[in-house]
Amino acid sequence: MAATAPHPAGIWLVVALLFPVALLNYLDRQMLATMGISIKADFTELQGPAGAENFGRLMSIFMWVYAFCSPVSGWIADRVNRKWLVVFSLGVWSAVTLAMGQVHDYPTLYWLRAAMGVSEAFYIPAGLSLIADYHCGPTRSLAIGIHMSGIYLGQALGGIGGWVAQDISWRAAFGSCGLIGVAYALVLTFFLRESHDRPAFSPASGSGENRGISPGFAGLNWTGFLLLLLCFCLPSLAGWAVKNWLPTLLQDRFLLDQKSSGLWATLTTASAGFFGVLLGGRISDRLSRRSLRGRTLTSAAGLLLTVPALLLLGWAPALPLVLLGAAAYGLGFGMFDTNNMPILCQLAPARFRATGYGLMNFTGIAAGAFLTPLLGKMKDHGTPLSTGFAACAVPTILAVCLLLLLRPRQRDCGADPAG
Repeated sequence: MAATAPHPAGIWLVVALLFPVALLNYLDRQMLATMGISIKADFTELQGPAGAENFGRLMSIFMWVYAFCSPVSGWIADRVNRKWLVVFSLGVWSAVTLAMGQVHDYPTLYWLRAAMGVSEAFYIPAGLSLIADYHCGPTRSLAIGIHMSGIYLGQALGGIGGWVAQDISWRAAFGSCGLIGVAYALVLTFFLRESHDRPAFSPASGSGENRGISPGFAGLNWTGFLLLLLCFCLPSLAGWAVKNWLPTLLQDRFLLDQKSSGLWATLTTASAGFFGVLLGGRISDRLSRRSLRGRTLTSAAGLLLTVPALLLLGWAPALPLVLLGAAAYGLGFGMFDTNNMPILCQLAPARFRATGYGLMNFTGIAAGAFLTPLLGKMKDHGTPLSTGFAACAVPTILAVCLLLLLRPRQRDCGADPAG
């Protein structure tokens, strides 16, 4: 029996409800990078010759934990009610954010940051797969783009964290965001709904050569998926360098204070990224009606734009040119970012989407977790952050080439296989 299409208002309501969750997901994690000066003043471990490396570790512990939990969270999201997984994730990470504002020793802050990685890891695979189930085909990239614009708005607002930390207190910034998140988790318990047309989970699915294989893995385009993992991982090196170290780069090169560096770093990249995900989603939805490769070509075009942007971030001699590079980077990365889940939907069955995106998160964030403290260590030993930023253009170029090799075999909803 064919599934009944959800009411048009319902498919957009889920996007509207999850938009604030995406915003808080990135706001809560991003604030640490923009409030570095204030936080360092309260912890001796973040001062002295190893201060930058220890600050990098504080950021990378979140990413390592997030990375290793992402495949598990995706596997769980493909098997349970995603509404309650989203509510659980938001409630727990918001409580952790609230607790971070009360910390007075570095080890506790470090482990709370790790706990945030666990709880935040459960949101993105569940949220994106839920939206993908509601939006099948011509609105999928735009819907995911609108949701991910919340992520970029959260990054932009993360810059306000530096402002609040400088003029009021970094503890107040964490505390207020934590309270808002706990309250919104209660709102979602009443209004968010799981998709009624979600395919039923059957551990016994699979036949022939796929018998005994997990139901999600049984229709997976393995070659395409492994290629997509690489295409997600390589640009993440630059992505996390920009998120975690751009405020510090602006402080070092142009002697900006914490408030100004945090605002410039996050507002330029994230505001441009906000438009990038919407633009990339709209273009991708249109091109995908004409070609199976419409989404991959849009994604590759966005990544290609980030290459000269990274060179500007690393080598531009004046602040306006660096900010131009930051804006170009945000726009291009947004076009890439909004199409990862829609491309995954062309390679994998519905019951693998959260698992697949969890694995993608693992590779991408593990890459960032490796690079973040490395850049801090290089900085402590005299290598400027600008050198690392420019070097990130190399893996990005490789990712563009790999995206152009990717050949999806089906349209978004499993129909119209490629000939």
